[in-house]
Amino acid sequence: MTAKRLQSDAVALAMTGASGAPYGLRLLECLIAAGRTVYLMVSAPALVVIAQETDLQLPGRPAEMQSYLTARYQAAPGQLQVLARDQWLSPPASGSSAPRAMVVCPCTSGTLSAIACGASDSLIERAADVALKEQRRLILVVREMPLSAIHLENMLKLARLGVLIFPASPGFYHHPRGIPDLVDFVVARVLDHLGIEQSLVPPWAGENAH
Repeated sequence: MTAKRLQSDAVALAMTGASGAPYGLRLLECLIAAGRTVYLMVSAPALVVIAQETDLQLPGRPAEMQSYLTARYQAAPGQLQVLARDQWLSPPASGSSAPRAMVVCPCTSGTLSAIACGASDSLIERAADVALKEQRRLILVVREMPLSAIHLENMLKLARLGVLIFPASPGFYHHPRGIPDLVDFVVARVLDHLGIEQSLVPPWAGENAH
């Protein structure tokens, strides 16, 4: 597989410190299963939230986290790359090598604000800034409640630039039987908008829905 092919199939995935770690981990699992190259960025607060909301205790060092998650999700060699906060020479930080899409899942209101104002104080913020300027697909799975006027203004500003805002608000028409089904609903919608085939949740069937 050529480097060009890898980049065309690559997705940058950032996990920040909002509640909703299961969404990001499930999305990572699905991206790997779909054969996509994944550049994973996990903030320090996200590590704390992951430990609180799941049974995982992820290593703090990127190399160790990469080895752990590669084994857990059975990724192919080199398919998953875990990046450090200041890894400025990585592909997501450059417009000439940026992946085809980026997802921040979950996305804090602070990260939303930083992206909206063009801050690049971390690799996550820089990668989002690159996605914006290169007009790549950028999806923010925002998890906050209630939303202030500042949050809403930042969302509107980004939506007008083509960013897809995904509130982490699962539907119920698929008759979920537990939390995993609710997680899959949100992840399925993200996969749909990445153009990745998924079988987590069937499309709305209208009058034929049961």
